[in-house]
Amino acid sequence: MKADNFNLQAYFSRINFQGSVSADFSTLKNMMRCQLFSVPFENLDVQFGKVVSLIPEEIYTKIVDQKRGGYCYEINGLFAMALGELGIPYQFVAARPMTYPSRRPKTHMVIVASVNGEKWLCDLGFGSYTIREPVNLNWLDQDIKQDFDTFRLSRNPRQDYLLQLLDNGVWKDLYEFNLCPQEWIDFEPANYLNSTHKDSIFVQSLMVVLHTPEGKKVLSGDRFKSISEGMTVKSSVSKEEIASLLQREFSLQCQLEQDSGYRFSEAKQVDSSSAAGD
Repeated sequence: MKADNFNLQAYFSRINFQGSVSADFSTLKNMMRCQLFSVPFENLDVQFGKVVSLIPEEIYTKIVDQKRGGYCYEINGLFAMALGELGIPYQFVAARPMTYPSRRPKTHMVIVASVNGEKWLCDLGFGSYTIREPVNLNWLDQDIKQDFDTFRLSRNPRQDYLLQLLDNGVWKDLYEFNLCPQEWIDFEPANYLNSTHKDSIFVQSLMVVLHTPEGKKVLSGDRFKSISEGMTVKSSVSKEEIASLLQREFSLQCQLEQDSGYRFSEAKQVDSSSAAGD
């Protein structure tokens, strides 16, 4: 995946990446963490009634030049552009979210990168449940501690990979995937569904997530919570306070006009932990 306007140094500045750069695991890990802690997961465009653009140049402009965020296709798409610039081989993979009560299609997009002959799962776009650094596909059936979260990768009876999170002492299924490579264009239908369908969690409610080295900040509808070193602080936010909160907590500039079509619902809350490829 390439964008004609992609500038690696501008990308590094956007994600606050410093240090040496090469096509190795150290760079892969550091770059993933820097982007995760700098670029928020957000669905503001969908809330304004827009279909999210999958044009690479527009993704780059939105996130790097305009200092916005995005959802899985945009965030992981930008990361893929950087991998391409560094010469790190990768493939797109379609994943099936498992955070719903019923079975869903494979609408989430993740990346599998190859470094030194090993394959690494990279995903910066699964809302508040996303992994925080690359996961080796050989790390099966073991606890994978990442800051204050613990993940596990296993194989299901069909031999697909299954990613789980330890949530309050219980293993929670996040998504499953296999290594059948996908082209960028393959995600167009899922992106349109997520941007427009009335049952899409992105259409139903505002969601913004920004990870930090200590935890994460999550805005879902009119509820904001900040998690730091395992401690959670929750609060309610009025519609009039949303714009200032987006700026203060997520560094997002957003003008919420009365007639903008912005969908803000106090009645229906959506679990932003599942906020990825639906």
